[in-house]
Amino acid sequence: MMKPRSWLPTPLMSILLLVVWLLLVRSVAFGHILLGSALAIAIPLFTHRFWDAQPHVAKPWTLLRFVLRVLGDIIIANLEVAWLIANPWSKLRPHFVEYPLMLQDRFTVTLLANTISLTPGTVSANLRMDGKTLLIHALNVDDEEALITHIRERYEQPLKEIYEC
Repeated sequence: MMKPRSWLPTPLMSILLLVVWLLLVRSVAFGHILLGSALAIAIPLFTHRFWDAQPHVAKPWTLLRFVLRVLGDIIIANLEVAWLIANPWSKLRPHFVEYPLMLQDRFTVTLLANTISLTPGTVSANLRMDGKTLLIHALNVDDEEALITHIRERYEQPLKEIYEC
């Protein structure tokens, strides 16, 4: 007899796939539930060997605080960027910043780069081949060191605590 884990490698993803399927077809008819369930089992079953190992969340409450902080920062940054664009007297100072990474894991570096890009006014432009420097473009930079310190304290350090303990 098969172990449940072997035919259902990622139960949460299977549930998510089923829910997304039902939302896409906008029906809870038996046939759609049956087809969605088959897809929700088959897709993870046949693709899980291609995925990277799932990271261990060392501090889930820190992760929750991080997500809330990023959402708040996105709202504030939207307002700041809107003000900079709408204000005809503002002088934008766009700048590329070389950000030295403390993070080493590919997953956490990706999360940091995505977090930076999600926040309006900044975008991750490039990760150096050695994986130790992230090139960031910012819309308005007064002080490059202040931007580096801000990113390190608000985003990189919590990610390090959450995933790389």
